[in-house]
Amino acid sequence: MNEQSDIRCLGIEDFDANVEGLVSVLHACVQDGASVGFILPFSLRDSLVFWNDKVRPLVANGQVIPMVYMFEEQIVGTVQLCFATMPNQVHRADVSKLLVSPLFRKRGIAKSLMIELERQARNRQKILITLDTRTGDNAEQLYRKLGYETAGIIPDFCRDTHAPDRLDPTTYMYKRL
Repeated sequence: MNEQSDIRCLGIEDFDANVEGLVSVLHACVQDGASVGFILPFSLRDSLVFWNDKVRPLVANGQVIPMVYMFEEQIVGTVQLCFATMPNQVHRADVSKLLVSPLFRKRGIAKSLMIELERQARNRQKILITLDTRTGDNAEQLYRKLGYETAGIIPDFCRDTHAPDRLDPTTYMYKRL
């Protein structure tokens, strides 16, 4: 975006210091309809519980590297590089929760986060990245442009964020690094 923006990888201390920004971005994205595992109603408290109970322990034990895109010292985007794989899969990593604040979309933030995620994966000798995304979302197009290939589509995989009685398909994708 400009010289006042940067991407940071968060260790546990930085995670704790920035959890409120992570909470805000996740909450805003879910409210905007992002299919990232949650349905409405979704409160700031729900977001805090997710980050503290689900993500923080994985950051603490080195199984997840959260990355944040900072703009003027505010978190406006985030993604997680996940290493919690089985012993026969130590060569790969997963992408989780690529999120950009609705107020900061269409500025190349998601692409920048993914490029950094891939760089971090390569630095850790990962040769394969996997992810899933709601079929037809803008994120799916971004992943394709970055070289991700479709492994398959599963129908009725998840409940829609705003209409939980509707089921959406999910596309599984991968990229060889």
